[in-house]
Amino acid sequence: MSQDISDIHRADEEHLARLGYKQELGRTLGAFSTFATGFAFISILTGAFQLFFFAFGIAGPAFWWTWLIAFAGQMLFGLIFAELATHYPMAGSVYNWSKHIGSRTASWLAGFSLTLALIVSTAAVALALQFVLPNISKVFWIYGDGTGPNDAAANGVILGVIAIVLATIINCLGVKVVSIVNNIGVIVELVASVFMIVFFFVTAKRGPQIVFHTEGHGHDAGLGVPGALLMALLLGCYIMWGFDTAGSLGEETVNPRKNSPTSILRALAAAGISGALLMLGALMAVGDINAKELSTSGLPYVVEDVMGHTLGSVLLTCVAIAIFVCILANQTGAMRMMFAMSRDNALPASASLAKVSRTTKAPVTTALIVGVIAVAILLVNIKQAQIFLVVTSTTVVLALIAYVIVAGAFARKRLTGEWKTTPEYFHLGRWGVPVSIAAVVWGVAMVINIAWPRNAVYNPAPPHHWFLQWGAVVFVLVAFALGLAYYFTQRDKIGILPQHASATGASAQSPEEVGA
Repeated sequence: MSQDISDIHRADEEHLARLGYKQELGRTLGAFSTFATGFAFISILTGAFQLFFFAFGIAGPAFWWTWLIAFAGQMLFGLIFAELATHYPMAGSVYNWSKHIGSRTASWLAGFSLTLALIVSTAAVALALQFVLPNISKVFWIYGDGTGPNDAAANGVILGVIAIVLATIINCLGVKVVSIVNNIGVIVELVASVFMIVFFFVTAKRGPQIVFHTEGHGHDAGLGVPGALLMALLLGCYIMWGFDTAGSLGEETVNPRKNSPTSILRALAAAGISGALLMLGALMAVGDINAKELSTSGLPYVVEDVMGHTLGSVLLTCVAIAIFVCILANQTGAMRMMFAMSRDNALPASASLAKVSRTTKAPVTTALIVGVIAVAILLVNIKQAQIFLVVTSTTVVLALIAYVIVAGAFARKRLTGEWKTTPEYFHLGRWGVPVSIAAVVWGVAMVINIAWPRNAVYNPAPPHHWFLQWGAVVFVLVAFALGLAYYFTQRDKIGILPQHASATGASAQSPEEVGA
């Protein structure tokens, strides 16, 4: 057995060497740990408890159908990423994937966009603690008591900063410690999710046909109920992304060409199915389907309404654990993305960012940078009561742009017949072309849909400000303008830094030969 494991490790390192890099990160993750990281990133409990109120308030119970649509759309990306992970099991996921199948500019833009998304998402997920912890105990009202107009936003920022600091410390300790915390958190989340689903269905007050009703919601939206459902898609798109993180851990996963693809698909499938059942159960079990709290508090209200304060607090504690692990997974993904780009000299101060601790085998500098930027994002918005939707929507837009770039490059490779499948590993076969084209169409449609400057999404309550309504568009355009300005002045210097290059290198081989 030990000989088999050593052979697998050697094969993994040799494949990485053919891709141009030497093994630096600790390769210790098994199939479950890789799946756990992907599932922890998606974290159905985090996103559902954070945005259920928004989706219900926009479209009523009928919003549930948008979850299924988002699941199907995001699975298109999942299938593409699973196949790419068999060819290029590397840190940096979309950056390295698009580097091998697309242009250098496209890969840099994909990596830059997803890095921003991951950092912003680290901040956005941290805000979810505000939806949970104060419902467990008033002790967690560190700022105000909830009666002031900015109490929730300011308190959410404080709770989020504390969580990000703790996550940064854990990430600096290395992937072994991170995987232990992740595994525990995912087990807690899975058990809590199953318990809530069963409890909701057993105590149901109405049948599943409730999802065919809006209960008066959505009729005043632009385009009526269809327009409301388009806005409600934010819930599913916000939760079901980041599954590429399981692929971004390719250099830390044992036998990644086999384990990474299945981890990506299992994480997304587990989140999609459990999320559909959880939200359906909540709609069936809540006492009053017209309660205003469903549009202001959301799932935390349902849990306490159905389970009572004591049991509800226990379940909300499990949700808080899931949120923290999700923060950890977001930061882990951002770290790997920055590390991957930095060792290619594609970011400022790349040599420092790409350093790996000899003790923990982790890129400590990137952990600190991600933590500092995520905290700064929160502190800048500490008095902004509408911070939640602005930050989450911007996150989704950035992530989907990166995903579309990869899917577009993959579609081109497929259409031109340049892509070579590996029969012994996961592949889409003849479905590769329609899946990749459908993924591009879906991704572009959702970028437009979510970035569209609607007051109902970005500035639903007064005071109304143009910079909130146009928040996602302005942030993305400014960030991309600055990023591309840097890229076009430095692109001739981009290339694998000597201290990170393998002895063999990959310069003499085509991407297809390396990935075969």
